[in-house]
Amino acid sequence: MPLFQKFGKENVTSASQTKSSEQRKVRQKILEQYPMLEDHIDDFMPPKATITAVKCQNHIQLITVKNEIFFFREREGPYFPTLKLLHMYPDLLPVMQVDIGGCKFVLGGANVMCPGLTSPGGKMDDLPERAPCQIRIEGKQHAVAVGLTTMSTEQIREVNKGTCITNLHYLGDGLWHMPTLE
Repeated sequence: MPLFQKFGKENVTSASQTKSSEQRKVRQKILEQYPMLEDHIDDFMPPKATITAVKCQNHIQLITVKNEIFFFREREGPYFPTLKLLHMYPDLLPVMQVDIGGCKFVLGGANVMCPGLTSPGGKMDDLPERAPCQIRIEGKQHAVAVGLTTMSTEQIREVNKGTCITNLHYLGDGLWHMPTLE
């Protein structure tokens, strides 16, 4: 089940402003994970802006600046951009394109199955196992979901059955409908 399928402000347990040393660490980790943001991070996360770490149920943490949610992560895992940030910077994550037949399933929160990527409408960037990626639909310009691969691209082509991407955040989920925390 995606992290934010039934998500709302009632899932927030605490929000605390981070110390400046912690803010530097968060920015550094994000830049290590997404080096292409080097020129743009100051646009949405200025050095002097206060970064708020929002803790939610199920060990989810949201990273916000001025109440706008930009990143999320589960436990101490990698940071994932929200779809709104991904739409501003579409090259932030590698692309996994699902054929048009998988559209309603992905938008319903389902994980991505191998045949949806290996069929004629599907396309894949080369990725290792457990890599963050954006999920797009054949014929659409923007990402419809953020996911985490459960197999490498090579394994997806070889096996061609079962789940290959865990859907974490998708258009229309609770996080999408909660763009700010107030």
